[in-house]
Parts: sequence; structure tokens; C-alpha cells
Amino acid sequence: MGKVHRFLGLTVGCSFAGMSPEQKKAAYACDITYSTNNELGFDYLRDNMVTRAQDRRTRGYNFAIIDEVDSILIDEARTPLIISGRGFKSSDMYIKAQKFFKKLRRDEDYAVDEEHKKVHLTEQGTIKAEEFFGVESLSDLSCVELNQYILNALQANVFFKLDSNYVVNNGQVLIVDEFTGRIMEGRRYSNGLHQAIEAKEGVQIKDENLTVATITLQNFFRLYSKISGMTGTAKTEEAEFNKIYSLDVVTIPPNLQNKRIDEPDVIYPAVEGKLRAVVERVAQAHETGQPVLVGTITIEKSEQISKMLKERKIPHKVLNAKNHAQEGEIVAQAGRYGMVTIATNMAGRGTDILLGGNPEYLAKAEMAKMGYTHGQIELASSYLTPTSDETIKAKQDYTNLLEKFTKETDAEKQRVLETGGLLIIGTERHESRRIDNQLRGRAGRQGDPGRSVFYISFEDDLIRLFAGDRLKSITNFMRVDDDTPMKSKLLTKMIENAQKKVEAAHYASRRYLLEYDDVINKQRTIIYGQRNSILDGEDVHAQIEEMFPDLVDDALLSSVDVDKPSVDWNIEKINLNLEDKLYKKGTNFVTSEMCEDIIYEELRQKVLDDVIARYDEKKKQIEELGLVFADIERSVLLSVVDHAWMQHIDAMSDLRRDVGTLAYGRQDPIVAYKKIGFNMFDDMVAKIREDTSSVMLNMDVEAFRAMVERVNRQRQEYIASQENAKNSAQNSAKTPAKSDKVVGRNDPCPCGSGKKYKNCCGK
Repeated sequence: MGKVHRFLGLTVGCSFAGMSPEQKKAAYACDITYSTNNELGFDYLRDNMVTRAQDRRTRGYNFAIIDEVDSILIDEARTPLIISGRGFKSSDMYIKAQKFFKKLRRDEDYAVDEEHKKVHLTEQGTIKAEEFFGVESLSDLSCVELNQYILNALQANVFFKLDSNYVVNNGQVLIVDEFTGRIMEGRRYSNGLHQAIEAKEGVQIKDENLTVATITLQNFFRLYSKISGMTGTAKTEEAEFNKIYSLDVVTIPPNLQNKRIDEPDVIYPAVEGKLRAVVERVAQAHETGQPVLVGTITIEKSEQISKMLKERKIPHKVLNAKNHAQEGEIVAQAGRYGMVTIATNMAGRGTDILLGGNPEYLAKAEMAKMGYTHGQIELASSYLTPTSDETIKAKQDYTNLLEKFTKETDAEKQRVLETGGLLIIGTERHESRRIDNQLRGRAGRQGDPGRSVFYISFEDDLIRLFAGDRLKSITNFMRVDDDTPMKSKLLTKMIENAQKKVEAAHYASRRYLLEYDDVINKQRTIIYGQRNSILDGEDVHAQIEEMFPDLVDDALLSSVDVDKPSVDWNIEKINLNLEDKLYKKGTNFVTSEMCEDIIYEELRQKVLDDVIARYDEKKKQIEELGLVFADIERSVLLSVVDHAWMQHIDAMSDLRRDVGTLAYGRQDPIVAYKKIGFNMFDDMVAKIREDTSSVMLNMDVEAFRAMVERVNRQRQEYIASQENAKNSAQNSAKTPAKSDKVVGRNDPCPCGSGKKYKNCCGK
């Protein structure tokens, strides 16, 4: 699309992980910037962690156009973005808690609420825990941390399944996205849950992380003045789009009539009967040459069906998070005559399965076999005009191969169309109707024919948890065996109602998360606003001086009884309190003689006058050294704010985890979180004022000099790097860079500009 935008006079950039801050800045300076939702959110958090204004990457939040908008704003809205720092070393309590779990029996020692994903120890389990860990009472306040270890062990073992929620690869626990079926690289469960899963799987337990910055996608995208988006499956979530984001949902009719036939659900009493029916349906379609895509929710189920197909000697491909490296090849072949593909949700949203095969992919694969590099292939398949004999040959080879494979796939597509197009078989209903609709939507694209059908059993998790009792009574009444299918509009309606029930629960969960995040979002807005003002050069001298009177009052009022005469004041205590906030240890500013026959207000004024005089003297000394005092004030205030904020959000995370226990005392956890959270924020602000004043009043002049020298050195290094980059770009413009190696269109330009080749010398 960049070529179209540039033709219209617009600049286009792309921000992705691994780019330098300067490359990011250039991308965000463009009229249009492409990026992923996570990278945008993380760049926002990073920009509010920099210590120099020139290091900020972004330039405000005006208009966001979101592809697959329901996936981003709804499905992923429950997962906050978190930037973590190094925390403390993981405790061996995770291993001990896992050993304890092994001794427990379900329903006797712990109770499970599968519908609401909750688990807790029974009275008998609590007694076992107290004996195992050697504590007198698990409900004691000293056991709050122990309770969290136990809860994490219960959650990890009961609700988090290997090859469903996560996989283990090279000794690492990797999360699998429940909506896309893909590995979520770099993501970890928070609050010790990931460590509990590592203990469960017997792999190395990584250190605890400290939350440095966090925001939900809901609150991040609400930073934009306007947001919009596109998806094929938004209508079922229209109410949520409207309430959370003030967005309307408009349905656009398809360009070509949808010819896909959506068959009624086929329902079986038991899972085994359902799977046998799925395999039989695949075998029937395979005999006719009709391509089949079998959709599963978990890796485990995809491998189970694969095993059954192997027993029937039906050739097939499996696509899941374990073999995601082959995704391009598998998807490119999935629409070919006679092809059978088993896939998790990876083959759902956004996957375009071309009937007869993908000629572009086949041409590129053939070029790779001929010895061409990835960069050469990308350049040959682009719209760029080749400039050398080597690139001209590559372009010609690609063109010839593309023509050849287009003819072959067009011919094969006709054979596929005669079989009825792509057949989609869903092996169970997802918790969200939108995910099911995404799977159906892989067939019947662009006016092609196709079919879809879902095979369901009463033992599927969704049905068992949300409609199991009623459906079981129907089964008993009808007296059907495991291999007898049932087709009924009533049954289908009951299953759809079960999905609506789950969707409502997830919506409540997202609203709940947003209410929590709104508390810290208000605090985040205040802190980030103050940071940006400091970075933009705001004079904070008056702001720091305004801190002194309150701090003097705090120090004196905690040690002076204003109702008593000054002769009864504890001078030693007064000095200790002042030295805790405003003076160096051992200063002993207040003396008995000073306090003779005075009232509190007079003592307060003497202390305040001395503090301001000391501050003015410090400013004079530093300026005499040729240093800029305003820069020092900003640097100190910024450092104190960052340290306090980091500690605060970590404390808020702990509060959020612990405040849930208040529900048992019939208190609203959110109300308690808001009240306690705002008190904690006030305490943090007070700590910022105290620490800033203490540093500015008591730091040695030489320490200030070292700080300024460090800031100046960083500034000079930045200016030098900018000049080097500018000179390099100018020199390369005069003398085009030469290389024996053919540069890929997405490779860094050899001229050193930091841009991609296609956006620089390769234009």
C-alpha cells in the first residue's frame, strides 16, 4: 500500500520490534505508520520512560485504523501490556507448592468452579496445607504470600493444560494465544503464575519480574482522538464497541454473493463418537478430491485427529503452534485438490486459502530451490525495476515461474470447484461465536463455492460447562448411542445460548479489568503529563520551592506539641525529624536558645527561611561553576518521579491481587481498590516531594557537577551520532554504495541511512 500512498504525496513508515529509537522516530514522523497493536502500546510506554526529550519515538495519537479490530479491542483487551524489569530471584516455594499439590485430591482437598475458572482449598485441604507448610493458621496475615503460592499451584495444574494453553520448547514454557493458536513470544503470565507452570513442568524457574510500566489495550487505544477498524466478525459485539469505545458497527455487503453452504451442527453424545464421525467425513471428501480444513481448538486435539487419519492412511498436513515455521507452505497448499489440513485457530482469522494453491508462494519456493536468497526472491517478486544483470535474471525467472504455476493452479482450481470448493469442519464450538465465524469464513471466499459444518459432542468443555445438564437429559430421553448423530434446531439454539453466556462473562471480565485499569490510568495520565512537561524543558524551580513549606510542617508537627510552651518541646526529636527530611544527619539546626519564648509559627518560619536560604546558596554555588541549575532540578525531579512511579505500580499490582479477598467480606473489591489506590497515590506524591527536596538540599556540589557532566556527555554523543548519520547519508547520495551482494527490498539500505532499501536507494 505504501506505493499508493506515496503516489498521493503521503509519507509511509513501519514500526516493528528490533528497530533503533531513531528508526522508530522516522517511522512515526511519517503521515501514515504501520505497526502491530502490541508494538504501538510498548512504544507509548517506552516513550514515558526516556530521560531525554529527543529519545521519544512517537509524536501524539490522532487517528488509528485497526485491522481485525474485534481481535485487538475485544479478544486481547483482557491482557495488559507490561514492561518488566529485573525483580528478585524466584523462590523455591514454587517447587514446594507443586509438591504439595501432588498430595491433594480433587473435590476432597480442593474445589473447582470450571465455569468461572476458580479453584480453592476445602477445609480438609486447608488442614493439609497447614501441616505440610508448618504454619498454625493459613488465614493468618503472615500467610498471605504462602496463600498466593498455593493458589498459583492450583491454577497451574487445574486450568492450564500442556499443548492447549502453553507448550514446552527447549526448556521454556511458551504461551499459546487462545484466539489465534500462535506462540506468544516474550509473553509471560504475571503474579507468579508462569513460575508455577514452570515448576509443574519441571523446567528451570525464571526470576520474578518487576512491573516497570503497564497499560491495557483498551486504555491505550482510547488515547487516540479517533479510532476505527475493520473485521468480518464485529456484529455480535456491537454493544461492547459502543459502550467501551463509542464506536458504531456498520455492515458492508460482500462484493460477490456468498455461495458457501453452512450445514447444521452435527451433535454426538460423546467425544469419541464425534471424532470418528469427523474422520469419516474427511475420508468421504478426500475420495472426491475435495480439499478439507479441519479446525481444532487445541494442539492436543489436532494431534489426536492426525493420529486417527494416519490409521486410515489419509495423507494430511498439521498446522499448530508446534510447527508454525511451516505455516506458509501448509496454507499455500491447503486449497489444492485432495488436500487435507488439520489446524488450530492459526488457520482462522485473516488466512486466505486459495483454491488450487497459491502460485506466488509456489514460484518463490521454486526459486529458493534454484539457490536464490530470500532478499533476491523478494526483490524479484516486487514491483521495483531490476537494475543489474543479476536482478534482471532473477526477475525473469520469477515471472516465468509465476506464469507456469498460475496456469497449473488455475487448472487445479477448476477441479476443486467441481468438488464443491473447500470444506471446513469444526471439531467443537469456540467460546466466542466470532471465532467460529472466522473459521467458516475460510471457505466460500470471493464468490467461490464451499461448505462448513461443526461436529459437537455433549462432552466438549463449552457444552459440558454451560449447557451440559439439559443436553444430557435430552440424550437420556432419546436413548442414542455414541455414534448416532443428532441434528436439531433446538439443540443448536441451546449451544448458541451457551456461547452467548460465555461471551457475556468475558465481556463482564473486560469491563472489570477496565474499571481496575481506569484507576491507575488516571494516575498514569498525571505522572506521564508531569514527565513530559519536565522533558520539554519546563522550569521546575518554583515547583520545588513550593514543596518546602509542607515538608517543614510535616517534620515539625510530628515532633512539636503546639498546645505546650516551647520550653517543653523535645529539641532532639525536632532535629531528628528535620534531618529525616530536610537536613543532613547531625546538623542540629534547632537549639534550645532558638526556641525560647516563641510559638510554633515563629519556629516554622525560622526553619523555612533557613531552608530557602540554603537552597538559594546551593543554586548560586552551582551557577558559579558554569552549570545550569534548571537542568539539574529537572534531572533530579525526573529521576525521583520515575523511581517512585515504578514502585507504585508494582505496589498497585500487589494490591489488585490481594484486594479480591475483600469480596469474601462482602466488600466491593473495585471500590476498595479505588479508595486504597488513591491513598497510595497521595502517599507516592508526598514521597516524591520529600525525596526531591532532600536530594536538592543535601547533595554535594561535586555530585551535581558529575550529574551535569554525564547529561552533557550524553547530549554530545547524541548530536555526534546525528551528524555522523547525516554525513553518511550525504556521502552515500553522492557516491552510490556498491556491493556484490544483491540487497533485498526489506533489507537495511547499504548507504547507512537506517531506512529499508526499498524506501531509500531502491526507490
